[in-house]
Amino acid sequence: MFQLISVLATTVPAKQVPNAGMTTLFQVGFLGLLFVGMYFLMIRPQKKKQKAEQKMRNSVRVGDEITTIGGITGRVLNIKEDALVIETGADRTKMTVKKWALQSVDTIHEAEVEDDDDDFDDDDDI
Repeated sequence: MFQLISVLATTVPAKQVPNAGMTTLFQVGFLGLLFVGMYFLMIRPQKKKQKAEQKMRNSVRVGDEITTIGGITGRVLNIKEDALVIETGADRTKMTVKKWALQSVDTIHEAEVEDDDDDFDDDDDI
């Protein structure tokens, strides 16, 4: 392998190749485009997914129905810093699970509406 590289390096000197600088520039540009493409195809979607999962884990409330990554479903009874106490099954067994083990929140919350006094002042129109 090393002999092949040394033979290739000695056969064509850079001075004899026309536009050797442009060829190198195109190779570097192609590699740059390849890295940018990989970022947008692989790294960025993964970061967006992680951000959405973290937002979902931080938005858990007491009373929510959840599913863990192990398939355990239950209702949240207590929320600690990095753990949840859930109640599961017909016999109402209490379990403590880590927040990172949360797969989905099955309870849909209505969007919280902020009460603005300006929206409800109909006296100004009279």
